[in-house]
Amino acid sequence: MPRQNVHQIKPEKPKNVKRDPIASGDRDAAVNRAASHNYFLLEKYEAGVMLRGTEVKSIRSGLCNLKDAYGIVKDGEVWLLNAHIGPYAHGNIFNHEPLRTRKLLLNKVEIRKLIGKTKQRGLTLIPTRVYFRNGKAKCELALAKGKQHWDKRETERKRDADKEAREAVARGRKG
Repeated sequence: MPRQNVHQIKPEKPKNVKRDPIASGDRDAAVNRAASHNYFLLEKYEAGVMLRGTEVKSIRSGLCNLKDAYGIVKDGEVWLLNAHIGPYAHGNIFNHEPLRTRKLLLNKVEIRKLIGKTKQRGLTLIPTRVYFRNGKAKCELALAKGKQHWDKRETERKRDADKEAREAVARGRKG
């Protein structure tokens, strides 16, 4: 009689395992909320970010800040300046510098467009958010024009008026 092989079957992992929403790309790792307040955001570009190992782990744990960050085009390359990525808690002597300049990865056609547009007076590159897509860190860059003080007040008035209109519609549906 032939001998039967009995294999141990590992129990399958349940499908609903909670994954970190930042790491899976469901939620942004960092958002520059001040950008839309201080600038008119004209065009948006998605750029890859060249990071070191501990920087990726820091971004996944939410230690990224874009408040004072901006982008420049220099020698046909796009760079991200003043983006603060905090040191990784479990890092060692090879931990990264928090405010180092990081290279952004864009197509040559997009870089040529940005070179032409950033030479115009008043236009600058502002990072609006950092997120993960397919395991890679991405930075959303916006071509932006600075707002004057009265522009900010006008935007605030529009936002308040829209909010009041939405509330009035909601009250109308309710009662």
